[in-house]
Amino acid sequence: MINIFKLPSSLPEQELFETLVCADNILIERIISTGQTTPTGEWYDQDQDEWVILLQGEASLAYADGLQIKLTAGDYLLIPAHQKHRVEYTSSEPPCIWLAVHANLKKR
Repeated sequence: MINIFKLPSSLPEQELFETLVCADNILIERIISTGQTTPTGEWYDQDQDEWVILLQGEASLAYADGLQIKLTAGDYLLIPAHQKHRVEYTSSEPPCIWLAVHANLKKR
């Protein structure tokens, strides 16, 4: 058994991406952020939808249309495929623990 909140004894300087489940059309991963952000001028533009929940810490996302979202532990959202977005802030104390699901999803 593995605990989603158990952190490695030493965290790398870059974000840590851990694949939890991977199949033909789905990827579930744990992401650990400790202050990292998307480099200035860069945007994520993903081919699949991404459902993400912030399990620990605080973060801020920005969209190309100007919308900004602040997240605290327990907040989740669906980022549709090709919606350009970037990470503007992640806390380092405590580290951010994200659970991300990449797939072709439909919002209910």
